[in-house]
Amino acid sequence: MKAGETNLFALFNGTRQFIIPIYQRNYRWELQNCEELWNDIVRATADPTRAGHFLGSIVYINNSRVSLIPDVPQFLVIDGQQRLTTISLFILALVRAIPMQDPNANAQRLISEFLLNEHYDGDLRNKLILTRVDQETYQALLNDRDLPRQASPRIVENFHFFEDRIRQSHLSPTALYDGIRRLFIVQIALDYDQDNPQRIFESLNSTGLDLSQTDQIRNFVLMDQDPREQRALYEDYWYPMELLFGKDNPEELFDRFMRDYLTVHRDGRIPKMGEVYREFKTYVRTQDESSVRDLVVDIHRFSKYFVRMACGKEEDPVIAAAFNDLNILKVDVAYPFLLQVYHDYRTGEITRDELVEVVRLVESYVFRRAVCGIPTNSMNKTFAALGKEIRRDDYIESVKAALFMLDSYRRFPDDAEFMREIERKDVYNSRICRYLLTKLENHGTKEPIAAANYTVEHIMPQNPGLSEAWQQELGDDWQQVHQTYLHTLGNLTLTGYNSELSDRPFAEKRDMEGGLGRSPLRLSAGLGDVSAWNEQEILLRAERLARLAARVWPAPDPERLVIPPPLPNPDHMRWTEERFMPVLEERAGTDAVEVARSILDWGVRHTTHIWWGEGKKDGSFAPIFNWKGESYYPVLVWTRGVLVIQFQWLQNRPPFNALEKRKELLDRLNAIPGIAIPEDSLIYRPALPLRAFLPAKIREEFFAVLDWVISEVKENV
Repeated sequence: MKAGETNLFALFNGTRQFIIPIYQRNYRWELQNCEELWNDIVRATADPTRAGHFLGSIVYINNSRVSLIPDVPQFLVIDGQQRLTTISLFILALVRAIPMQDPNANAQRLISEFLLNEHYDGDLRNKLILTRVDQETYQALLNDRDLPRQASPRIVENFHFFEDRIRQSHLSPTALYDGIRRLFIVQIALDYDQDNPQRIFESLNSTGLDLSQTDQIRNFVLMDQDPREQRALYEDYWYPMELLFGKDNPEELFDRFMRDYLTVHRDGRIPKMGEVYREFKTYVRTQDESSVRDLVVDIHRFSKYFVRMACGKEEDPVIAAAFNDLNILKVDVAYPFLLQVYHDYRTGEITRDELVEVVRLVESYVFRRAVCGIPTNSMNKTFAALGKEIRRDDYIESVKAALFMLDSYRRFPDDAEFMREIERKDVYNSRICRYLLTKLENHGTKEPIAAANYTVEHIMPQNPGLSEAWQQELGDDWQQVHQTYLHTLGNLTLTGYNSELSDRPFAEKRDMEGGLGRSPLRLSAGLGDVSAWNEQEILLRAERLARLAARVWPAPDPERLVIPPPLPNPDHMRWTEERFMPVLEERAGTDAVEVARSILDWGVRHTTHIWWGEGKKDGSFAPIFNWKGESYYPVLVWTRGVLVIQFQWLQNRPPFNALEKRKELLDRLNAIPGIAIPEDSLIYRPALPLRAFLPAKIREEFFAVLDWVISEVKENV
């Protein structure tokens, strides 16, 4: 490595060429960066007595060992390409201004000193070669030709910025030219045989230069390759992949893809978004038998899968429709699993119909959970691990079985839970409302409607000041009926006549031109036969639509499901009492073990069964009480020495889905000496130390509260 200070004239002077390698990022400097460079140039120009102004550093490596023309020294720019490109744009703008503002100046000298190798043609003529995306635009500006159709926006914008600044400046182009000759940089020349460009690049990037993880991954993959292999890999695979991700936030989309790609290829382990590059390097270094070409080919293959799923680029209309419905639900966390399934489809392991069946199954799983209000924070791990449950000899049944057997907060809601919740849920104010109504309308038809042509209609109007006719329609408890059922499924439909229907009485809404009774939409079927709209009719319609919803978003049928024996997985063995208690004693002491054993004994006597967790490091158990197809587990005990009160989970189970019931449970717990759970915990899972329950009297009071929970379930469900 050789480092030294030099001015811009010395850097560019003579026959030479600086090449931005294909693995470098595209030109990104914004107007703010150009403004700073302009101010540096103005300061250097305005004060000739001032010492040269320092601009930063340029790091390059001599490319002569692969150059075909030894007369033109070629240098690959490792760092500083943004600065080098911006300086060239400024000089080009200065060249354009000279004939108009300073006819006596020599524009040709600027061109030969900074921009062109005059005695060469073709690619060797330029002193700066940019990446493919930017070079065509830069070349058009340099030759004063029409810009390409897909011009690089930053190149064009920043060139015009400098044109405007030069035109408006009180400084002449000649003076500005003298100013740039006083700008200094530090040039760092690397040696192929002695220096590691990748290591130096990463060292420079760690000091705060803003490179996206996309840039870092591309550099890591391509930098160490022979230049000919670099170009082949870039042209054949990497550049087409960049085009796939489009122009809107391509780095963010690529980072998401690489996280999902790594999740698929690392047995379900999910890297954090900010650590994708680091995890990618670790993954690559473990692939001893794979060449870089094999890796790039595989990344390119999976990137095509990803954009077909996530960006609406699937060409098969049936598959595209399935992906589109799933994406409306914003289920990015399912992509790692679906990437694997889509790969199996593309390689012929499953059919198109089987792929669609899996996608629709995922859609049902996600939608049912959304309707039932089950927290989503566990789904990324659920889907990341789901691929390991696939049996190649019984693909579809193994996926169904894996989803069906998920329990607790990961569960696939059954028909009873789903239908109950969708009947009473406020669906109008949820983001799934239009999706829900459109799917119900279009189910089973070959002539689906376009949702954009319709609006959501409240049969019973939203207006809180209901007319006297509506009050009579709803009966004496009209206010309660209005408050309870206004935004529920039974009171909603689709219409193209929303403004005409307005707040009219039900009979008018039903019978008028364009009215609900005359609607061709299947969602409004039967409304023409209803004489009055009241609580009974709303509930009857909600029940009918809930049954339809259970068919539109089906769950695996346990009567038909063939559950294969579990795959052996030593990393996810269920805990047992024999394994749990010694770990608990080691972490929390003998007092915690005494409390845990008493909770376990209570559970054996008073609940249906004891559930044991599968955590690698932390063990857990919960006494579970089953009642009328529902499972209840109000507490969870951990080897960390804590007992968790499951308010968050209970809020999805009657009668504790009512806030007042959870509040009563909180009050009963806080009545126990030494227990003080904050009131804002009613939607969370507060943890209490097991030692708080050490006195036998305290445990008796605690078990009395748990007995009350069971009795409330039996009396109210």
